[in-house]
Amino acid sequence: MKQTILAAMAALALAAAGCNDDNDNNGGDGSTSGTLSDILFENGTQIGNGDQEFTLPVGKYTLPKGTYELYGWVYIPDGAELTLEPGTVIKGVSGTKASLIVERGGKLHAVGTPTEPIVFTSDRPAGSRRPGDWGGLILLGKGVNNKGEMTIEGGPRANHGGQDNSDSSGELCYVRVEFAGYPYREDEEINGITFGSVGSGTKVSHVQVSYTNDDSYEWFGGAVNCDHLVAYHGWDDDFDTDNGFSGKVQFCLGVRNPRLADTSVSNGFESDNNGDGSAATPRTSCVFSNVTFVGPIGQDASFSNTSDYINGGSMMPDNGSKLGQFQAAMQIRRNSNLSCFNSVAMGFPVGLIVENDKGSDTQGDATAGKFKIANIVFAAMTQLGSDANKKFSEDMGEFSAAYFQTAALNNRTYDNIADLKLTQPNSLASGFDCRPAAGSPLLTGASFTDALVSEGFEKVDYIGAFSADDDWTEGWTEFDPQNAQY
Repeated sequence: MKQTILAAMAALALAAAGCNDDNDNNGGDGSTSGTLSDILFENGTQIGNGDQEFTLPVGKYTLPKGTYELYGWVYIPDGAELTLEPGTVIKGVSGTKASLIVERGGKLHAVGTPTEPIVFTSDRPAGSRRPGDWGGLILLGKGVNNKGEMTIEGGPRANHGGQDNSDSSGELCYVRVEFAGYPYREDEEINGITFGSVGSGTKVSHVQVSYTNDDSYEWFGGAVNCDHLVAYHGWDDDFDTDNGFSGKVQFCLGVRNPRLADTSVSNGFESDNNGDGSAATPRTSCVFSNVTFVGPIGQDASFSNTSDYINGGSMMPDNGSKLGQFQAAMQIRRNSNLSCFNSVAMGFPVGLIVENDKGSDTQGDATAGKFKIANIVFAAMTQLGSDANKKFSEDMGEFSAAYFQTAALNNRTYDNIADLKLTQPNSLASGFDCRPAAGSPLLTGASFTDALVSEGFEKVDYIGAFSADDDWTEGWTEFDPQNAQY
């Protein structure tokens, strides 16, 4: 067993840049206080105790490369650390709400490689997987949020929140999460990956969430920085930010399936300061840069925005989830101060929503420059802006449209997706590739001079997630997880 753990640590040391910094708490000395028998049941491939909650004993543990089944809610508590070797596959067992939950003080070291990513997926066979087959991945930390100590959404017992925004919950690097989002009860699904008050000591890089039954990623407070994220064919929002999240996020790809949308309406960004719309501090002030949003319009020639058309077909969950409509590439409301720079979005019913709901003054903050949506390219939006949730008419979007067109923000619009000259942006067709081709207006024009984006970001020339010659999704991602063999 000692040799297994030492080999795992050696593999971690060879992981890609951005994922290989030792945080002095990652078991790098090869020590352990447990064996596999402490966390596995039956044939050495079952993690958890049936459909019951299971808590990992305090200590450091390693799962060697292999395929395992995850049953029920499995907690990594304060003082416990779990390392997953590159190439490990963990299958959430459908019907058990299977979830891996890192509590405050616990750590998950999931560091794959470009050729051997770590995969969390459904236990169902290829061809029959559905969004929401299992629960999801939850990381909880001691960072700051604007509600104090909070219980994470989705049903688990675990709380998050504290005063340490540099806290570490471990690493997620070269990781895929597929078909997650089992509903605890109606409208309380677990997200693909949930971050609760996760601190900046946590490393999150090169992560793909696909076919989740709720949001692909959701942050509740905290200050974790993330890069190279893919949200693929999710049910609800791609990137949801709440409760004072203040991290910096760069290089993101959000891709919609035109037949999969949530009854709550689905967005690229959905951002709140908190659920009651107050101006509690810290404000949600995260900054995104170099995001590419591929909306539903333009991917299917017969697409319309009516719920009568949207039909999950073979991807319809069997857990009571309801289909709905798409809404906006970016929705900012309830006193959120989310900023986004150097990004592109295409093919949504609405481009931008800046909303004063629940008594908030989000629009006032936008006018005052407390957050910025700047150096953005929109293409093929049915309407440029809306000022209220679920309001699909031009006369309801005067502020948001005017704000987007503010000259100092340097935003641009194009009538057609083809004007962007992307390699092949239709995710329903073969050869999906969102890199800008020759002559694309996205190849140049990025700017990092604004104070909100001047530090903590890689300075690149291009708009959106990709340059012409760097496909950072190559090798470790999977854009057909329904048929992948695990």
